[in-house]
Amino acid sequence: MRIEILTLFPGFFRSPLEESLLGRALEGGRFEVAVTDLRDFARDRHRKADDEPYGGGPGMVLLAPVVAEAIEARQGNPPAWRVLLSPDGRRLDQEGVERLAARERLLLVCGRYEGIDERVRDLGLFDEEISIGDYVLSGGEAAALVLVETLSRRVPGVVGRAESVERDSFVGDRLDYPHYTRPQEFRGLRVPDVLLSGDHARIERWRRARALERTRERRPDLLKKRPVEPGESDGG
Repeated sequence: MRIEILTLFPGFFRSPLEESLLGRALEGGRFEVAVTDLRDFARDRHRKADDEPYGGGPGMVLLAPVVAEAIEARQGNPPAWRVLLSPDGRRLDQEGVERLAARERLLLVCGRYEGIDERVRDLGLFDEEISIGDYVLSGGEAAALVLVETLSRRVPGVVGRAESVERDSFVGDRLDYPHYTRPQEFRGLRVPDVLLSGDHARIERWRRARALERTRERRPDLLKKRPVEPGESDGG
């Protein structure tokens, strides 16, 4: 997978793309992320990429010529799937991540300020718009990082054990089960006996039941997407 990011602030991505699993995956060529400065497509010597909105009002608006030319120059061949990170977009969920992970190439456009000149949308230069939640950020950079991080987990070899990915929260429309490690007792709280039993079938049943229990308590809406299956709650 190749992901290209268009942004006014390329430095925002420098450190996150060098750290942890993400940094090692990029260094090892598991997938690619390229970051391009939108100002590279500005038409004046001051590299101006925004201006005051027509009709007045606070803030600035990203210039249509700058954004449009950047998208057209970077969409590549075969054309990348073009995504605007915007609070107006469809809220990202695991189903959306799986769908995007199947794409060979993605072009992520980071909104900023009051937004992007509406004519970029009118020209059909975005294939979809995505939001990471019902709140407002200063720009799409943090949202783009979230998307890159979650997509990277779907690339084979990025996460050491594929089983870890398959058991993530929201995979299969369930939250994750509780996890424990040493010591066996901490401040009077003990690790559940079942996890120390060595009975793997029993442990698996316990984990499925705890995942269902946590989903019921915290995200019952997920049960509408996948109802409780026979035996899922049998975990002691």
